[in-house]
Amino acid sequence: MTGRLSALLLAVLTSLGLLAGCQSAGEVPSVPRAGDEVVIAMGPTSEPAAGFDPAFGWGAGEHVHEPLIQSTLTVTNPDLTIGYDLATGYSASDDGLTWTVTIRGDARFTDGEPLTAEDVAFTYNTVKETSSVNDFTMLDYAEAADAATVVFHMTRPFSIWPYTMAVVGILPAHAYDPAAYGANPIGSGRYTLVQWDRGQQVILEANPDYYGEAPKMRRVTILFMEEDAAFLAVQAGQVDLAYTSATYSDQTVAGYTLAAYQSVDNRGFNLPAVPAGTDEAGRTVGNDFTAGVLVRRAINLGIDRQEMIDNVLNGYGSPAYSVCDGLPWYSPASEVSYDPEGAAALLDQAGWILAEDGRRYRDGVRAELNLLYATGDSVRQALCADFANQMEALGIACTLEGVGWDTAYDRALSQPLIWGWGAHTPMELYNLYHTMPGAGLALYSPYANPTVDACMDQALASSDLEESYVLWQKAQWDGTTGVTQDGDIPWVWLVNVDHLYWVREGLQVAEQKIHPHGHGWSVVNNVDQWSWT
Repeated sequence: MTGRLSALLLAVLTSLGLLAGCQSAGEVPSVPRAGDEVVIAMGPTSEPAAGFDPAFGWGAGEHVHEPLIQSTLTVTNPDLTIGYDLATGYSASDDGLTWTVTIRGDARFTDGEPLTAEDVAFTYNTVKETSSVNDFTMLDYAEAADAATVVFHMTRPFSIWPYTMAVVGILPAHAYDPAAYGANPIGSGRYTLVQWDRGQQVILEANPDYYGEAPKMRRVTILFMEEDAAFLAVQAGQVDLAYTSATYSDQTVAGYTLAAYQSVDNRGFNLPAVPAGTDEAGRTVGNDFTAGVLVRRAINLGIDRQEMIDNVLNGYGSPAYSVCDGLPWYSPASEVSYDPEGAAALLDQAGWILAEDGRRYRDGVRAELNLLYATGDSVRQALCADFANQMEALGIACTLEGVGWDTAYDRALSQPLIWGWGAHTPMELYNLYHTMPGAGLALYSPYANPTVDACMDQALASSDLEESYVLWQKAQWDGTTGVTQDGDIPWVWLVNVDHLYWVREGLQVAEQKIHPHGHGWSVVNNVDQWSWT
């Protein structure tokens, strides 16, 4: 333990009142807490800068999670199908332009006021106008038909609206002040916010008037700590669950086990699928090497994903073949087997011939990739280096370059960048593969296929959520075209990163849904069901 980290941990734990006295080296201190309390360490980026206000992204955004303090109309079940929270039923009109949702009548805000359809309509209209995190372009407006019925009027059909309803916490129309609500939220969810020390911790307590089953875990303390400090807090026995990474997975800590939770938190490269050129803004777009579909297919076949999992993630991950592995809208056609010989044959077929120097050339041009990774992300850098080694074995020369996110988005329009994605909604597919209106190419990497667009448009226009899953699968591969190996393959997916946590012995963490991208609040989606043995 370095002096700097020791001092940091001491300062943090002292300020939070978590030091319980001295203990011998290697001895896990007793927990000075009741059996219905838990202390959890999350990364600093998990702290919501704008507070606990759904209108400013709490519960939504890149790292979606259940807002806990507020109720939502729907929830996602463990299998990622849709269940109910406030809603008692919903239906869509045949044209998909109207959604009608009925809500329960026994929900109350923590100030004692009943929650009605007026609050639901107010929330959605407010979020539409306010949030820079949520995409609400598909919503025209919401209205309360009566106290128990809210009607959503849409600008376009949007079959996956129930997934949006699962992350929008309901605000109190009678007591909402956008300047103050984030720090003093009034909700109707399982927990209330009783303390927020910015930059340090939040404390949640069970809502005694919650309409559902009373939480087993009465008090939940969330500490915001860097990974090194979180590990020291585990070693000191001062937290019950703490996020960590594969870097620490070879460690052992007395009194704790390392839990690995499955995720769709994937890492993969975009492969610009059009020849090099410039767009209307003067940016470089496209890549002459990756513009060849046989090259993209060769790259996908030439990835030994299990080797990456073993050597970079210390075994804590799963092979990734799409942006939505294992979710209800995933197409099994995405899966491929590692086949370096097949990859080499495809490169030969594309005219990229292996020379005596071990590199491939076509018409005197060398096959090469400049691979970008986010500076400061050691896992992405390591995966990038491993990927480069595997491409070099195929005869593709590679260079690596760390970039900041201020330039990464533009650079990725012409060069492969290692990204992290994964969400509890099919819109992740749409956002990566669908062309942008007026641009004719996809948003994050140049690619276009009108058949893929049409399948996704049909999926959104479907009047039945379950039927839309089939259309999302067809967008991936319909038997003739798509974004999988036998199709256009404009992205190659490497691994899904397991989310790792140190868990104190005796803490029973309830069954976890597959985690989306981002290490944070997802793990406490069901903290109300946790218990001690």
